[in-house]
Amino acid sequence: MAQGLLRQGSRSQRGASAGTLCGGMATIGRQELVEALTRLGELAAAQAKKVDLLLVGGGVMVLVFGTRQSTRDLDVVILPPSDAAAVRALAATVADERGWPSDWLNDAAKGFMVGLSRGPVIFSAPGVEVFRATFEQLLAMKLCAWRDDVDIADARRLLEELPGSYNDVWRRVAPYLQLGREMKAKYAFDDLWEDLHGAT
Repeated sequence: MAQGLLRQGSRSQRGASAGTLCGGMATIGRQELVEALTRLGELAAAQAKKVDLLLVGGGVMVLVFGTRQSTRDLDVVILPPSDAAAVRALAATVADERGWPSDWLNDAAKGFMVGLSRGPVIFSAPGVEVFRATFEQLLAMKLCAWRDDVDIADARRLLEELPGSYNDVWRRVAPYLQLGREMKAKYAFDDLWEDLHGAT
């Protein structure tokens, strides 16, 4: 099963690393993400603010499951009452300190989401709390993307977390599918289900 809540109470190491270069593109490891989120919270708390984030994408696979060693960025939705512009400014400060791209905290994911589902808190530090989307919504996003072996591996891991029959799981995933990608997602889901559970 997925790992539980990460808590980080101590001060982070600042400017510790610019990530690992992979094919010329920086990737960010789990410990670096924890340090960066902790620093984001420190900056918010210093301004008497609190940042609430909803995590989706590769960051979930790194922070929750540990099935990936790193990710190019952290795909999030900035949750109210957090001010999105203020959070982006704080994230830019973290990027400057660590020598990272300014969009390491990427809130463009909301454009690919149908509704918002809030799962449990997966990271907490002073000034910041990070929730994950439900496994159903995370799987729906992967099925709609379905670009490469990484998406397939992520989707398989997410499906392993969802109990129930074929019809029950699909019924819970379907509301989060992007308009116009339902058939693509259904074919992908069928392939995954047969691989994990056998033919329906």
